[in-house]
Amino acid sequence: MTILGWILLGLISGFIASKVVSSEGQGCLVDIALGLVGAVVGGLLFSTIGGRTIMGFDLYSLFVATIGAIIVLVIYHAIMGRPTLK
Repeated sequence: MTILGWILLGLISGFIASKVVSSEGQGCLVDIALGLVGAVVGGLLFSTIGGRTIMGFDLYSLFVATIGAIIVLVIYHAIMGRPTLK
């Protein structure tokens, strides 16, 4: 996958995760970073439980990255003491 593909996957998955967790976007750059970190976390989680990791830009990769980004956001909000799931 190209750099542009990773940025687009990060933006979409980070935006979805931020809407799910706190019902408001975090901003374009933060959503991209969140989605990219979420893709790594989700890929590690899914490969640990026997699923496949992110290989391209498809719905499965978007799902994995979004689940990872949600996990990252929930942990971040727990550490910072911010409410989640408004």
